[in-house]
Amino acid sequence: MGQALAATYPTARRTFEEANDVLGYDLARLCFEGPHEDLMATRNCQPAVLTHSVAAWRVAAEHGVEGSLAMGHSLGEYSALVACGSLSFEEALRLVEARGAATTDVVAQHPGSMAALLGASDEDVEALCLEAGEVWPANYNCPGQVVASGLHRGVDRLMDLARARGIKARLLDVDGAFHSSVMAPAADRLRESLSGVKINAPSVPFLSATSAAFERGDRLRSLLAQQLTAPVRFTQTVRMALDSGVDRFVEFGHRRVLVGLVRRIVPGVEAVNLGDPSDLPALLALAGRSTT
Repeated sequence: MGQALAATYPTARRTFEEANDVLGYDLARLCFEGPHEDLMATRNCQPAVLTHSVAAWRVAAEHGVEGSLAMGHSLGEYSALVACGSLSFEEALRLVEARGAATTDVVAQHPGSMAALLGASDEDVEALCLEAGEVWPANYNCPGQVVASGLHRGVDRLMDLARARGIKARLLDVDGAFHSSVMAPAADRLRESLSGVKINAPSVPFLSATSAAFERGDRLRSLLAQQLTAPVRFTQTVRMALDSGVDRFVEFGHRRVLVGLVRRIVPGVEAVNLGDPSDLPALLALAGRSTT
C-alpha cells in the first residue's frame, strides 16, 4: 500500500516519513510490507489510509493538478480537510489516531456489524431499519446501495427482513457499528481531542458528506465528532458537487471504491483514481496537464 508511489516520488516518501515521526512507529513499513492483519487493525488502518491519500494528493498537486472543492467519504474527510488547508497533516494524523483508538474501545465494549442492502431505495432501507430495531442507515453510497449499521441482533433481524422481501443483503467484514448511535462514546472522546485543534479557513470549499453541505470554521469541529454517529451522505454530496459545477472527480488513495460509486451516482461522469504511479497519466489527461 503506497510503496510504489513512495519509491517513485520523493514527495510521497516524505509524507510517509512525516507520518512515522508524528505517530512514533514505522507506519510506512506496515503499509508497504504488512502483515495484513496488523495493517487492517483500526488503530493502524485509519492513519495508513490518511497518509496514502495525502501522499497521492501531494503528488498530484506537485504536477499542477488543482481542484475546485474537496470532499471525502467518512475517514476521507480528514484527507480532504488537509487538501483544502483546514487541517495540517500532523493534526489530521493525531486526530485520526485518536479516532481509531476511541472507536476500537467502543467496539470492544459494544460489538456490532454492518450490512450492505443492494437494489433497495433509501426509503425502503430506512423503513426496514426502523422495523428491525437497533440498526440504522450508515452509508448512502449510491442509488441502490445503502449500508446499515447496528448491534449484531439488529443487523441479523434486518438481513432476515430484507431477504424475506427479496432485497439482497451482504454482511460486511467489520466488527463495529460505525456511523450509528452505538459510537456515541467515541464521538464524545473525539470531541475532546478536537477542542484544542486549530482549524483554518479552507483554501478551496469543503463539501461535507456528513451534512451534504459546504462547511467551514468551528462548524467543522462539531461535524468531525458528529461524523462518528451520523450516516455518510455520499450520494447526496456528489449531487451537491454536481449542482456546484463539478464535472470531474479524482479519488486519492489505495483503491477505486469511490470512483465506482460516483459513476453509479452519475453514469458517464469522468472519474479517476490516483494511488500508484501508473495512475498518474490518466489523472493528468483528465486535468488537461502534460505527462512530461
